[in-house]
Amino acid sequence: MLFRLLKPALFALDSETGHRLAIRGLKALPLRGPMPVPSALATTVAGLNFPNPVGVAAGFDKDAEVPDALLGLGFGFTEVGSITPLPQAGNPQPRLFRLVEDDAVINRMGFNNGGAEAALARLRARAARPGIVGVNIGANKDSPDRIADYALMARVMAPVASYLCVNISSPNTPGLRALQDESALTGLIDAVIGARGEAGCTAPPPIFLKVAPDLEPADIDAIARIALDKGLAALVVSNTTISRPALRSHHAGETGGLSGAPLRSLATERLRDFRKATGAAIPLVGVGGIATAEHAWERIRAGASLVQLYSAMVYAGPGLGARIVRGLDALMRRDGFASIAEAVGSE
Repeated sequence: MLFRLLKPALFALDSETGHRLAIRGLKALPLRGPMPVPSALATTVAGLNFPNPVGVAAGFDKDAEVPDALLGLGFGFTEVGSITPLPQAGNPQPRLFRLVEDDAVINRMGFNNGGAEAALARLRARAARPGIVGVNIGANKDSPDRIADYALMARVMAPVASYLCVNISSPNTPGLRALQDESALTGLIDAVIGARGEAGCTAPPPIFLKVAPDLEPADIDAIARIALDKGLAALVVSNTTISRPALRSHHAGETGGLSGAPLRSLATERLRDFRKATGAAIPLVGVGGIATAEHAWERIRAGASLVQLYSAMVYAGPGLGARIVRGLDALMRRDGFASIAEAVGSE
């Protein structure tokens, strides 16, 4: 209700200012424990016990400022970042655009964040609190050795992360997606796994890999093979797209990654592709265009063990996660499933 009242004022501001106000509003909320949800929605993925399968995607809480506030709103987990070793300003503004007519967002943020040191301090301070908080790691734009950046981030963040998500699929850092190529990806994953081992964790966090939707069949097969060979814990499918389906907004021509409703069909198709390429042997996290319980349910039935959202909250507010969780419980019971895990890939 509060979001509905404030939405006209927020939308009168530019997108990035509106987002910063949303973060400030969440920081002002009193912290509370996770919202109770039906036990049938609980699921175990990569050895982690998720109270429900609905999470916040990376990009919303770039600097790990409000993970516990988001968990208190009913999300089963949240993923902070992308975080890079050194602070960086990102790309010039404006760089975030609401496509209201399309229920979409275009961003070319460029991994803007306050750097590893600041985020690490916040994550250490909340380490005793419950809840699954993944850390999405990236490389600095001007780094002479991006693989070394990812290794450093894995070593630094492993002690405070429920899981590490290696983000090589943002379209807004030049050359980053080249790390999805088979030879580069093999070296990168080896470096991240090695660095995680050097962190000295009693229970090293599982490693997820976030991929782009704009992949050719040969790329999908190669990534799936590497993920299986290296024992990755999950694939996050998918990041934003550089493709441009038919759009109505006057912002349609902006460069950057497109997310929201126009990404839904492509992200779902790519999820099915990875499900097939991996032989359903590795968990998948479905991201892209999820705005309702029905969308989340479709993604789960298509093979997602977990789902994430971000752009839909721009239009529906931060209470969306709890509404989707309630809807999933009803859909699961309607279709005769006893658990979320039972429904994964059941289409």
